[in-house]
Amino acid sequence: MKIFFAAIAAAFVLVSCSDNTAYIKEIHDPILYNKTVKKLNDIVLENNFPPMVGARNYAYANIAAYEVIVAGDSNYISLSGQIRSLPPMPKPSKDDKVDFQFAALIAFCKVGNAVTFPEGSMDTYVDELKQKAKDAGMPSSTFEGSIAYGNKVADSILSWSKKDNYAQTRSATKYTVTTEEGRWIPTPPMYAQAVEPHWMEVRTLVLDSASQFMPVRPPVYNIKDKNCAFMKELMKVKGIVDSLNDEQKFTADFWDDNPFKLNVSGHVMYATKKFSPPGHWMNIVGIIADKKKADFDETVYAYAKASIALFDGFISCWDEKYRSNYVRPETVINKYFDPEWRPYIQTPPFPEYTSGHAVISAAAAEVMTDIFGDNISYTDTSETEFGIAPRSFTSVRKAAEEAAISRVYGGIHYKNSCDVGNAEGKLVGQLVIQRLHMKK
Repeated sequence: MKIFFAAIAAAFVLVSCSDNTAYIKEIHDPILYNKTVKKLNDIVLENNFPPMVGARNYAYANIAAYEVIVAGDSNYISLSGQIRSLPPMPKPSKDDKVDFQFAALIAFCKVGNAVTFPEGSMDTYVDELKQKAKDAGMPSSTFEGSIAYGNKVADSILSWSKKDNYAQTRSATKYTVTTEEGRWIPTPPMYAQAVEPHWMEVRTLVLDSASQFMPVRPPVYNIKDKNCAFMKELMKVKGIVDSLNDEQKFTADFWDDNPFKLNVSGHVMYATKKFSPPGHWMNIVGIIADKKKADFDETVYAYAKASIALFDGFISCWDEKYRSNYVRPETVINKYFDPEWRPYIQTPPFPEYTSGHAVISAAAAEVMTDIFGDNISYTDTSETEFGIAPRSFTSVRKAAEEAAISRVYGGIHYKNSCDVGNAEGKLVGQLVIQRLHMKK
């Protein structure tokens, strides 16, 4: 009889555990968070968001998820009071039943939905997440409580985000194209208008101001003196592009990250898309977090901190781009040396100095190194969906350096702009590390 009752008790315990905790293995899987960020990344790609706007999308969504994690994990510290104007976040009451990892996914998706378009882009994915939680046995009280809390934090983040001056920049004046020598003008084949000339007016997260790390002045434009710094930089770009080897082409292609490339073949024009630079770095965060076997909460922390560095990196870089309004190599080479010359990759539609990819890659790499340590070897598979082979690196800092030099191989930047941009990005990343105390 004792054996019978013991068996009944054991069965009850097993059923109880199955009913209440079996979902944890699935919902708390950090790979699920990686997939959720990738879903937003896909939406950013599909809808042609410029890279700096994409960085804004990633930052706010990841911050929302992080603030939910903070409420449930005492190892992490809220960003309220640490980043620009972020108010205290709502806390669940002691009676609320919240699975904080599920709530973090909900918060990420709600913010991602709100800062992208078309409206409701993530709705189907959210329905899939909810069904996954139900199928895995999440109790209904926890299910409802988690959704309610995730939405509450998301609403707070969205209210804060609307005060960052982004909306006001939508109606700001456009860049003025002039014939002044050395000044940026639209480039072939799209001859598109300058992208986001007022991005430096968007509220920073950690930087004191957009100009906090204003770089040194670029070489003075001068095509009359072949021995001047500008001409040496220009001829260096032309010489490299005119004699690219296979490894240099692979490097340029791997870091191209052009969210909207216009291909022209005779009278036929069509566009191809890839992740923009911040989207590429979001993928890298997931790859490194997985390699280091980070749990769900640490994975969210890594994404949030890296996305903050990317966000402020773009503001710092764009502040300089539209201060110097520096001409692209393609423009000068076409006008004075070879009208048929083209860079290996397509020149993006904004001024040259400094290199955006160099800045934001270095900023992200500093943060990633701080979180996971230096000299982490990894293989970046981000570009395989675009038909580009994986590439291996011995550290994220080495990857950032390669991202910078790739723009010279691509023919769209002077080497000086990439070197200075890399240094600028490191300063941004180091400031994020210095000022944000996110983990106890």
